[in-house]
Amino acid sequence: MSTSDLVSFPGEEAARADLKEFANYRSPLSTRYASKDMLYNFSDLKKFSTWRKLWYILAKSEKELGLDITDEQLEELRNNIFNIDFKLAAEEEKKVRHDVMAHVHTFSACAPKASPIIHLGATSCFVGDNTDLIVIRDGLEILIPKVARCIHRLAKFAKEQRAVPTLGFTHMQPAQLTTVGKRASLWLQDLLFDERNLVRAKDDLRFRGVKGTTGTQASFLQLFEGNETKVTQLDKFVTKSCGFAKAYAVTGQTYSRRVDVDIVSALAALGASSHKICTDIRLLAHMKEVEEPFESTQIGSSAMAYKRNPMRSERVCSLARHLMTLVGNAFQTSAVQWMERTLDDSANRRLTLSEAFLTADAILETLQNIFEGLVVYPEIIKRHINSELPFMATENVIMAMVKKGGDRQVCHEEIRVLSQQAAGEVKQNGKDNDLVERIRNSKYFEPVKGELETLLDPSTFIGRAPSQVDEFLKDEVEPILQKYSSDLLGGTAVLNI
Repeated sequence: MSTSDLVSFPGEEAARADLKEFANYRSPLSTRYASKDMLYNFSDLKKFSTWRKLWYILAKSEKELGLDITDEQLEELRNNIFNIDFKLAAEEEKKVRHDVMAHVHTFSACAPKASPIIHLGATSCFVGDNTDLIVIRDGLEILIPKVARCIHRLAKFAKEQRAVPTLGFTHMQPAQLTTVGKRASLWLQDLLFDERNLVRAKDDLRFRGVKGTTGTQASFLQLFEGNETKVTQLDKFVTKSCGFAKAYAVTGQTYSRRVDVDIVSALAALGASSHKICTDIRLLAHMKEVEEPFESTQIGSSAMAYKRNPMRSERVCSLARHLMTLVGNAFQTSAVQWMERTLDDSANRRLTLSEAFLTADAILETLQNIFEGLVVYPEIIKRHINSELPFMATENVIMAMVKKGGDRQVCHEEIRVLSQQAAGEVKQNGKDNDLVERIRNSKYFEPVKGELETLLDPSTFIGRAPSQVDEFLKDEVEPILQKYSSDLLGGTAVLNI
């Protein structure tokens, strides 16, 4: 088909007119991946209603400190928080080229008596930055319980699989045995780091507060006729009313963009943890040892009907790669803020902050689903163990022979030769590992033939892995989960892991 054939079909203009919702770009984060709660958190309604709440709280606090603001004006503001004419706001912004002033005018239109005191003494960043901090805080409050739920679900899996032997891998080559539960504990530990980082980021977060155009509070000092006490009280009143214990002691026009670095770094780290976990699951699915949930009507491939692709884990890895790249934007924005602020942060932050939270949210939603339905195939795992364990057990056989009076060096040479022969059959002829049979059939190893089954028991090769899982769940995981209610974790007893 030529290029002209692609554009020669009738009806495109009519379709664009009739299907306006689908004729504009829509982010996959909003249409496919993120939760309703997180989508609302970054919505225009949340943003602009929060601006109005801030204007109301500012005016209320200014009245309490003696400015001439009436109860009627406050009530008018309060009653119109969600009465937002978005069409009018868009028209105003087109005229004035300033989003905050457009919404000041739009708020004034539905609260005319309060119009003279809306935004009194404030700069645009009073609503812009403070709203961003509120949205960041609320976003973390959405994410943190989701991390806890993922920890809870994965902890149950680790406990169930605590003693199931499996091949360990270093350099992606078979190494000593571990257990399925121990490997899951490694995943869990990274998620514990993420819970800690996100909680720390939330606890460290402060409010911009009432600071004025360059952070000096000059406009408010003028409003209160030089009374510094009232200016500091105003800052504290507004900060407390918005649910923050503290405001940043000093700001420029904006709060320091270094704060965004800490937030997005914590989210990007979650992306790294999730990518590692789901990469492991994808590799295990390739070996048919572990699978993510697969619905009865799910299609793995449009062509290959037999396929069971790990699409959830692939989605997590895909989203995580995007999330991890966003931290670079936060670093660069923080680095290039000139003096008290520049506006080249604005467009970037609109994308970076929202996408970081929406992507992290989508990852956690998917991770929880994966952890709730992980399937383990013990027989496949045993087959893989049996193909490698004879090589790993050679040292045990040597030690057993020495105990029977054998010469360690002679024994080593005997088993080296047999091992090379068995390896050759595996690699060159595609046969099963027959080292055990070769040892059994060797006259030299006659003294230990009766011990071979015991020497090759996989449970004797996993060290303290089961105990490590138990100790880790008890000492590290349970104290974290105790911070969260049973309902928050999904109606399951917190410590029932």
